[in-house]
Amino acid sequence: MKIATWNVNSIRTRVGRVVDWLVREDIDVLAMQEIKCKPEQFPLEAFEQAGYQVEVFGLNQWNGVAIASRHEMTDVAREFPNIPGFGNPIKGQEGVQTTGVNGLPVEARALGVTVGDLRLWSLYVPNGRGLDDPHFEYKLNWLRALRANTEAWLGEDPDLPLALMGDWNIAPLDSDMADPSFTVGQSTHVSADEREVFNSFLPLVSDVVRPIAPEGYTFWDYKAGRFQKDEGMRIDFIMASETFADTVIDAHIARDERKGDGPSDHVPVVVEIDPSLLGGTFEDEYDRPMVF
Repeated sequence: MKIATWNVNSIRTRVGRVVDWLVREDIDVLAMQEIKCKPEQFPLEAFEQAGYQVEVFGLNQWNGVAIASRHEMTDVAREFPNIPGFGNPIKGQEGVQTTGVNGLPVEARALGVTVGDLRLWSLYVPNGRGLDDPHFEYKLNWLRALRANTEAWLGEDPDLPLALMGDWNIAPLDSDMADPSFTVGQSTHVSADEREVFNSFLPLVSDVVRPIAPEGYTFWDYKAGRFQKDEGMRIDFIMASETFADTVIDAHIARDERKGDGPSDHVPVVVEIDPSLLGGTFEDEYDRPMVF
């Protein structure tokens, strides 16, 4: 069973690439970020024709998250408790956009679903913009709220197979950053505060890709030939609980998806799990004999 995350940087622009990749790579579940559309604008038909159902959380032409799955999705959540908001309400979203714990409007950055035994989140962590920008404190507070919820979820069910997937907008190690426009300790994505909050998750969840695929970036800026020079950064992660991690049998970064016509500036990150190790709802589906 293959599970992936991908910041698609506008699903309407790249629906053909995304669906083609899903089918070609036999992906079961894909968490998407930066879909840049409202639910009614999402190109559902292309996904449904390929055998996927989709849950979408989008409010306007910015941000937005979605999850496509070949399997039933339940317990859909479009925010987590005590999530902070930012900025002004989005026009036309009255009654849809909620208010965060800080009294500001919640952005479309988190979507949680249950697939079989798995609890999966598609996350688009705020960028931060600059160390002196209000968006930076928002980013830290957003992550602190997510961390508190992660602790609560696993405290309630220590055996929960949980995966926090998406664009974290943090390069936690120096080896994760090769873009020369970022300076460790002085730029967003590589500041001490961001790395500290990222590392605070590690007692609860771990990066299940790095042990198998220790090298490679997940994002290259469109400018200055960053991809051709391999001046990228590793900012997209699948962070998983111990129960989920124990099922992982393979992982990779799909670097080739940055090539060709009209790519996203991010590439997919993929893990393959052995669902038989979970028992429960996947057992019958994956243990039944193949019929030719």
